[in-house]
Amino acid sequence: MKFVDDELAALERGGRMRRMRAIDGAQDRVVTVDGREVVNFSANDYLGLAKHPALRDASASALVDGSGAGASRLVVGNLRGHRELEASLARWYGAGRTALAFNSGYQANVGVLQALAGRGDEVFSDELNHASLIDGCRLSRAAVTVYRHRAVDELAARLEESRARRKIIVSDSVYSMDGDRAPVARLAEVARTFDAMLILDEAHAVGTIGPAGRGVAADAGVVPDVLVGTLGKAFGSFGAFVLAEERVIRLLVNRARSFVFTTALPPAVVAASRAAVELAGGAAGDRLRIRLSCNIKQLSCGLRELGVADQGFENTAIFPILVGDDRLAMECAEQLLERGLYAQGIRPPTVPSGTARLRVALTASHTAEDIDQLLGALAELTRLGKVPRHAA
Repeated sequence: MKFVDDELAALERGGRMRRMRAIDGAQDRVVTVDGREVVNFSANDYLGLAKHPALRDASASALVDGSGAGASRLVVGNLRGHRELEASLARWYGAGRTALAFNSGYQANVGVLQALAGRGDEVFSDELNHASLIDGCRLSRAAVTVYRHRAVDELAARLEESRARRKIIVSDSVYSMDGDRAPVARLAEVARTFDAMLILDEAHAVGTIGPAGRGVAADAGVVPDVLVGTLGKAFGSFGAFVLAEERVIRLLVNRARSFVFTTALPPAVVAASRAAVELAGGAAGDRLRIRLSCNIKQLSCGLRELGVADQGFENTAIFPILVGDDRLAMECAEQLLERGLYAQGIRPPTVPSGTARLRVALTASHTAEDIDQLLGALAELTRLGKVPRHAA
């Protein structure tokens, strides 16, 4: 298969070959990467729940029910744990919404768009949306219009021109590689004006932003037609969920192929997720969000002083440290690793060409000393000219 060798060689030449690092130990603020103990600035475990005793104990207790669900939810896999998790999610979010659990955020986004859009419809997608939303748009077979990042006026103009049977706006609420927020209130207003459905992926917001961690939409006083969230980031577990009106959920149960044709989440995972939702949605979650907010403020101030940011930070846990060159970004990541810091280098096609970066993700578990150590290392990379200055 010479074409395989050719493709791999092209990736290597372009500085875009990906390799999986060996991670050992529990997911935590300190992990072992390729045999080296480092402070972890790459995880999406924003509240630090992945190792929380409440999740671990709930998961262990659920193992008495077996290790697997046996089949899909529509066959024999609709276990009590799944129903209780969905009830907890619906209570946590409120707004008269019903919840449906999916096996991953990717499957949720693909399933929702494939089920709700089709030929004759038009989906309007932000250019920096996550790959799962992009693939969901493609699989829906609807026409797809991509508008410039957060350009609501452009979106409105395209909606006004559209003669589609159904119009659907889809957007991340926090963009995973840039850490900025979608203009959710304006998206909701445009959706109302042009009778469009609004689908928001709150994967990087649920648990960390808004009242009780209900996300950017709740923070803005907006209830989207469909909200997609993950259980594998701030909730520290695995899987995903959709919140919508009960009739929309019934349609997804019948039409979302990524839900219908897959074995249900295992009992231990479901139990851990339910424990996380109950914990994160309460007073304990509020305390963790305060700690995370303090960490975000400390890093934001430090990065501004260094002048390595070319955009304002928006009180999210994601910080892009733009480098530009693909190979240089990975070199910077290696130098941080040598200093005991793990911040993953991100290259195209995950981000646009010329915008390779270090993606720093904060959690409530990080200490002030951790953040100072990171800022000191970034200051050295800046002094060496490897991380360019973008702001005074």
